[in-house]
Amino acid sequence: MTSAVVVGYSAAIPNGMSGTVDMRAWADGRWSEWTEAKAGTPTALPGASDQVQLRVILTAPPTGGSPSVSGLTVQPTDKVAAPRMSVQAAPLKSHVFATREGLVGGTTANGHVIISRDHFVALPSRRGLSGNGSGTYSVKVCTASRCAFEPVWDVGPWNTKDDYWNPSATREMWKDLPQGKPEAQAAYQDGYNGKKDQFGRTVANPAGIDLADGVFWDALKLADNGFVDVTYLWTGDGGRGTVSISSGYLNVRNAPNSTGAVVGMAGKSAQVTVECQTTGETVTGSQGTTNIWLRVSTGMYVAKAWISSGTFSTC
Repeated sequence: MTSAVVVGYSAAIPNGMSGTVDMRAWADGRWSEWTEAKAGTPTALPGASDQVQLRVILTAPPTGGSPSVSGLTVQPTDKVAAPRMSVQAAPLKSHVFATREGLVGGTTANGHVIISRDHFVALPSRRGLSGNGSGTYSVKVCTASRCAFEPVWDVGPWNTKDDYWNPSATREMWKDLPQGKPEAQAAYQDGYNGKKDQFGRTVANPAGIDLADGVFWDALKLADNGFVDVTYLWTGDGGRGTVSISSGYLNVRNAPNSTGAVVGMAGKSAQVTVECQTTGETVTGSQGTTNIWLRVSTGMYVAKAWISSGTFSTC
């Protein structure tokens, strides 16, 4: 077990290209956020851990180029400053402007090819980017009457280093902004940073999250871009389950049976919050046959037959 590591590597990054090595640690029963690891510099973990993962991100223009990172090593150390990763006591919830991503046929930052009526979201930082097919970093997105549980599979809108859900001490950029306020929102509403994003573009809307079409149109029934409530599930504790389906989405209903009205959806591999469990209609799914249903929010239920999870207290 160690509370800090030194990552070693060699990088060859031609002009106009980029390459970074990110790290995360398994601590307190979950993966921390990804954070950049500088070669040869001690990096603090959020807690004592015996597991770390590394992620190499290389970018080059469409015309070609060959940035590279080689010779990766990881060693424990006891020489380190204050932690740069953080795990908050409770998941952050913020009220942010949502836009529809669209881009069917395109490829997301984690390699997912976008399909029609897809289910995922984009946030403007790679720190909370899940791997393709994973829901390690998931969000709960709600309107006044509907909720969606979706994995974070893309980076945007506007910025790529705006982990606005983190406190100032660990936020990668824009440390003078309040926790929970996207830089794009501050630029658009308050003239922050000269109304520009991190790339110098004039911000045309205050978006802090992008929604794939299935989330936007089907799960939340949005007719236009607008403000929603977003909970960043990996930033805090609480009961969790993982949607275990091969594709598409799972309906969220207002009662523990298949005739209950659909009041939201949960995408493939997404984590869902679990408040408690109750009995209802018997359902057969990927997790077997059971009459247990999970309450994922007030008046919202999913069949446990499709959720990989433990056992929870009775509602």
